[in-house]
Amino acid sequence: MYNEATVVADVIKGLHSEFSNIVCIDDGSTDGSPAIARAAGAVVVEHPVNLGQGAALQTGLQYALLDPATTEIVTFDADGQHQVSDARDMVSRIRSGEADVVLGSRFLDDRTQVSALKRLVLRVAALQSRMATGMALTDAHNGLRAFDSGTAAKINLTQNRMAHASELIHQLSDIKPRWVEHPVKIIYTDYSKAKGQSLLNSVNILADLLFR
Repeated sequence: MYNEATVVADVIKGLHSEFSNIVCIDDGSTDGSPAIARAAGAVVVEHPVNLGQGAALQTGLQYALLDPATTEIVTFDADGQHQVSDARDMVSRIRSGEADVVLGSRFLDDRTQVSALKRLVLRVAALQSRMATGMALTDAHNGLRAFDSGTAAKINLTQNRMAHASELIHQLSDIKPRWVEHPVKIIYTDYSKAKGQSLLNSVNILADLLFR
């Protein structure tokens, strides 16, 4: 969560329809997001300064694993782009015994409208990831993921910013859990477009591929 004061309460309320334990990792917000998230019913862990998405993800995994009752962990964006129903179905695939890790993919069905540039960048990223790790992913930079606690405990992200997505896939290729991809819908809202996230993420992914 980074400066998501206008949307995070609705995201949390939506998640509460399926999930009882919600943790927001606030990555140095300056707009009052932590107070709003707490009021909406989430536990909030705060980074005093903005460290980046990878750092927030690692903090979230470590915090969730402090509870010995944790069985699965879902990573879910705070900006409203992810769907609660997709997260629920991904956890169900772990609980059924089908997989230890379920990775969201926006390219397994046609629900997500992706610009031509972003589609190209994501396809190239998936191909690079497949060549480097042997994991036949269709979407290597999707933030909606579900892990069983055993796999989550083995993840140790050190890349704080966009390179964490590639680092995570590399670590999974070493851990060798049973994994599947799951079709998910990503909604690129006017809000997220106004923040420039879609274009910025494409640039960041390209930089990761070229210079990592």
